[in-house]
Amino acid sequence: MSRSQMDVRYVANLARLELSDEEVAIFQPQLEAILRHAESLLALDITGIEPTAHSSPLFGRMREDIPHESLSQAAVLQNAPDQGQGQIRVPKVVTDA
Repeated sequence: MSRSQMDVRYVANLARLELSDEEVAIFQPQLEAILRHAESLLALDITGIEPTAHSSPLFGRMREDIPHESLSQAAVLQNAPDQGQGQIRVPKVVTDA
């Protein structure tokens, strides 16, 4: 068994998948192509580029057609169906295991 086949089986095991030998043969070239692409990314010069989770800033964006004062905490709490101590109360969704 080649190293690539062991990698396919290892990844399948992590995903809790059982693969037949035929499926391993199908996925082996796909995994190798993915790894080659990831390797090619290492050749890129990324000096001076800050790491980000998104390609553009997303946090703190406000729509320009909505006045900011309409989104105040008081306005949000006023429209909440259940609130207390300055917070919105929501139903419990986690049950005891």
